Amino acid sequence: MHSPFTQRYWVYLLTLTTTNQTLNFMAPSRKRPLSPPIESGAVQISDHLAQFTSLLSSHLRPTSAPIPRLSISGYSSLYQSCAGSQSGAHFVIHQHDHPVAGTHYDLRLQINETSSVSWAIMYGLPGDANSSRLNRNATETRIHSLWASLPNHLVETASAETGSLIIWDTGTYSVLPRRSKHAPPEDPSSPPGSPHSSSSPNSKQHTPTAQSLLHAAFQNRKIRLRLHGTKLPNPYVINIRLTKTEDAVGRSRSSKTPRTRRRGRTAKARPADPESTSSDSDEYYNDIEESANDEPQAKKGTNDTPSLNEARRKLQQEEDAQVRLNNAYAGASNTIGSVYQRRWYLSLDRCACGFTEKKRYGRSVWEKLLPDTAPKDPSGDLEADPEESSCRLSFPFYVRGPQFEQSVVTGRLGEEVLRDEGVTTFVPRKGWTPVMK
Repeated sequence: MHSPFTQRYWVYLLTLTTTNQTLNFMAPSRKRPLSPPIESGAVQISDHLAQFTSLLSSHLRPTSAPIPRLSISGYSSLYQSCAGSQSGAHFVIHQHDHPVAGTHYDLRLQINETSSVSWAIMYGLPGDANSSRLNRNATETRIHSLWASLPNHLVETASAETGSLIIWDTGTYSVLPRRSKHAPPEDPSSPPGSPHSSSSPNSKQHTPTAQSLLHAAFQNRKIRLRLHGTKLPNPYVINIRLTKTEDAVGRSRSSKTPRTRRRGRTAKARPADPESTSSDSDEYYNDIEESANDEPQAKKGTNDTPSLNEARRKLQQEEDAQVRLNNAYAGASNTIGSVYQRRWYLSLDRCACGFTEKKRYGRSVWEKLLPDTAPKDPSGDLEADPEESSCRLSFPFYVRGPQFEQSVVTGRLGEEVLRDEGVTTFVPRKGWTPVMK
């Protein structure tokens, strides 16, 4: 039996230890706020690059298998070379596991110094030249900020309201010229803008930037795009096109008054049909529209007065109306003429990816060229180290979803991002299945 003094002494030590542990636990959160409050504007920081590079550096996951990785230094250099630059050509592919819209993959391409055009692709980018489902629906979303607040290029975050977000791949892009049906085959390794160059000594001064080439291709509704990523195969070329019919439908839809009803958390999830890439996306992208402003909002304090709550509500409504009017989130500018929810079609450019068509038993089969005959990468600006690039994906590859896909920067799964952000109440939408054929 311990004396009363001894008992009080041990209680004091236990209390002191618990207090110190609590303070040590809370100290990092005071120095390094979580991502959702920063994105919502509840927490203001002066250096986003330092904030998020530090945050991601603290959450690196070791990988046992040869998984492509982009170093933190490469990640930082990529941002610094593109943000604020008229010649910046940054792209990012986010895996977003949303509780309402479900799992989808956002392809974002830099269009000016501060902003990027964005497409939501339900099943991720195609990676099998002989797949029976080579095409993907790619639906325009809002213009996003390259870095300022709201979902941006180089951030991984999570919340119960928006689910998990990881960087699936990132790098730079090139806009390639569209091929004519009557033109001879060309080497996709030619530098971007070379068809527009002249033979004069001053031709280099007039070489268009990737942003200007993207703008022109976007207006023509036909984009031939090469992605110089860390994870994607090298080379990797896709075609994105918008038909006149889908253009008209998208513009008509965007001119209508938006619905004010929002899907509740208890609403019954509609499973996606794994056998369709067109009709099933109607309901899927309607869900995205209902949750268009899906960025985490700052939680109101319990002591707020009714008048303060009303003022915040009106301010939020004004911000939402401005976002719908410009089709751009705060901090971004829609200089490319993006229209919300237009349905584009994305497909793998098999010839430019190094495949050749051959006949096998009366059927067309696409076979990969030998490595020494495949097109070379002329950019020379890949941010990944040679050792990291050696384990990039190879054809065929398949995007398998949140339970398998890891961040190219931290190596984290979506569920690990949820844990790191302290999210315990996220309920994922069921029914998503990968394209494996």
